[in-house]
Amino acid sequence: MQKSLSPVANKRRPLDGIRVIEIGQLLAGPFAGCMLAYFGAELIKIEPPETGDPIRGWRVLENGTSLWWRSLGRNKKSITLNLKKIEGQKIARQLIDTADVVIENFRPGVMEGWGLGPTEIKKTNPKCVYARISGYGQTGPYASKPGFASVCEGMSGFRFVNGFADQAPVRPNLSIGDTIAGIHAALGITLALLERERNGANEGDGQVVDVALYEAMFNLMEAVVPEFDGAGVIRQPSGTTVTGIVPTNTYRCKNRKYVVIGGNGDSIFQRLMEVVGQPEMAYDPRMANNAGRVIHEAEIDHVLATWCLSKDSDEILALLEKARVPGGPIYNVEDMFADPHFNARGMFEQVEINGKPLKIPAILPKLSETPGRTDWPGLEVGSHTQDILENILNLSSAEINTLREAGVI
Repeated sequence: MQKSLSPVANKRRPLDGIRVIEIGQLLAGPFAGCMLAYFGAELIKIEPPETGDPIRGWRVLENGTSLWWRSLGRNKKSITLNLKKIEGQKIARQLIDTADVVIENFRPGVMEGWGLGPTEIKKTNPKCVYARISGYGQTGPYASKPGFASVCEGMSGFRFVNGFADQAPVRPNLSIGDTIAGIHAALGITLALLERERNGANEGDGQVVDVALYEAMFNLMEAVVPEFDGAGVIRQPSGTTVTGIVPTNTYRCKNRKYVVIGGNGDSIFQRLMEVVGQPEMAYDPRMANNAGRVIHEAEIDHVLATWCLSKDSDEILALLEKARVPGGPIYNVEDMFADPHFNARGMFEQVEINGKPLKIPAILPKLSETPGRTDWPGLEVGSHTQDILENILNLSSAEINTLREAGVI
């Protein structure tokens, strides 16, 4: 293991001194924890003995561990505890009593079954901020239903508008429902910590942060709700376009690559039409504003699609840049690695795994004075069990050996 080669390795971070206990697995809770740890929190992740978080074994593996884990598990201390055993629950409770924050993403009721729900924790640690991430939230008729990101993205309304009108709704090849929920959880936690700090010496200022996956995705739905309630309009899927904004689309080029063109500003549209050799359309009063362009979307789209097919993507993008028209390529990850802007902005951080360098993504947002950083990649399951039990809970070697023999750790 090697620390990140970050130039800000010694800078203060906004969550320095905050202890977070992460109890959960897969993506939503662990992503929230990853964000907090990146910005300085001491993150103690409780994992099942032996197997650990399932993401350790998902997708592309190297030496039996997922490369994804090296990113998602960064800056985390791993302790193994069998929470199905009373002894494991007791140790988890002791750790939580030392913490500022708890993150859990089990089905509602699971933590209560272990005696680790927020009502119990408040009795001994009233200042603790308790973040709960689930499919449908902690209340309501669906609270007890299992809620994976794929299902919750559908219920949120997101999947309905994503895709083409004559095809099944499309999902991105990412679990964005989990990630978006994790971001909402991290935001809720920091807001709750800010409120606690404002109240100063009051020790009972912890609160519950209730994040539902379907609600996190619902939060992205822009004008869908007021348009329906105010005008009875149900936003439909629109393929590679955006309803009511013209032109903005993805076009195939002569070299079989794709470019995105956003020419929906009035003056931008004029410059775009001049570039594509259609000056009469540039100053056509029917298309002078967005409302008119929406009416003539098919005509505009045909002109742009034909123009793009006549030229390679690099030439198209150069012409658009010269004319100050927003345009860009469709990148895969190889393209990102080669792009000078990604590199200049520090979007990749290098760590070392078993003597080999590995690049993982930086975590956003960027802060000028207290930036986040990767101190270490995701380590092996239980890497910090001994250290945490000895130095935080003050257990003796004999007590730790007894726990190990009993299968608690």
